[in-house]
Amino acid sequence: MYDYDLLVVGSANADLVIGVERRPAAGETVLGSDLAVHPGGKGANQAVAAARLGARTALLARVGDDAHGRLLLDAQRAAGVDTTGVLVGGAPTGVALITVDPSGDNSIVVSPGANARLTPEDVRAAAGLVAASRVVSAQLEVPLETVAEAVRHLAPGSRFVLNPSPPRPLPQELLDACDPLIVNEHEAKVILGGAEAGATPEDWARALLARGPRSVVVTLGAEGALVASAEGLARVPSLKVDAVDTTGAGDAFAAALAWRLGAGEDLAGAAAYAARVGAAAVTKPGAQESYPTAEEVERLCRAVPGGDPRTPGKGAGSASDGSTPGGSR
Repeated sequence: MYDYDLLVVGSANADLVIGVERRPAAGETVLGSDLAVHPGGKGANQAVAAARLGARTALLARVGDDAHGRLLLDAQRAAGVDTTGVLVGGAPTGVALITVDPSGDNSIVVSPGANARLTPEDVRAAAGLVAASRVVSAQLEVPLETVAEAVRHLAPGSRFVLNPSPPRPLPQELLDACDPLIVNEHEAKVILGGAEAGATPEDWARALLARGPRSVVVTLGAEGALVASAEGLARVPSLKVDAVDTTGAGDAFAAALAWRLGAGEDLAGAAAYAARVGAAAVTKPGAQESYPTAEEVERLCRAVPGGDPRTPGKGAGSASDGSTPGGSR
């Protein structure tokens, strides 16, 4: 019935990365490493991560007619992503300016560029692509109204997964469609209105469920994740790994989660697998370059105590450096 396991509707950026000993304070200049340019953007990241795991994946995005756009298209095709839905032109390719410190933590500033020109009309023109996808995943580095338009073209029985990053208040139409809504602490508090959010991840998850999503996943960095639905709440632990670079780990988590849900796995099991994918991603530098194949995930699980991939959600231990499942991107 479906031509694609996952369609990602989202951003495609060139990541301009500089390593720093420490991130500068206001008004301060620090020296960094040589500039490295990598394919990135939350949408493009998720598409590559899913394709590397074996999902039949397509991307609906917009890039510029420039060198950065060609870099992004080449990276998608090399990973096996169907780029039929990637539009070219209208503005320069989006760019993310990223600093990474020795612990692997990052800070990011995004110039949307062509991402801001991905319109509801573009989604309507690609309605057949949306309808041919078992799961549609989105983020908020493209216009909110574009994401909402994608929801209106979902096939009966398909699933919509949203990571609201960067966070903003969400219309009820989007909240009602989410299954799940994937948030970190900051995103949860923005959507819930700060003081109304409560003090614990369980509070955030319950409050978010009350807003309309069918399910919620709260990523907790070193502590793993919390999954919530009408059936209840459950914690999913992460794996203990040595983080090299957390850039893109959250996107790897979201992609793996969406793919496994579309394959029929329950929410806790899919989140446990996604946490392992995120763990594998942070052990290498970069975003897309770090994403593992399914075989690499299995090898990592067998190498880490408590990481047997045959027992989703049972892994022991916590990440030593805030490595999984949700990095800053």
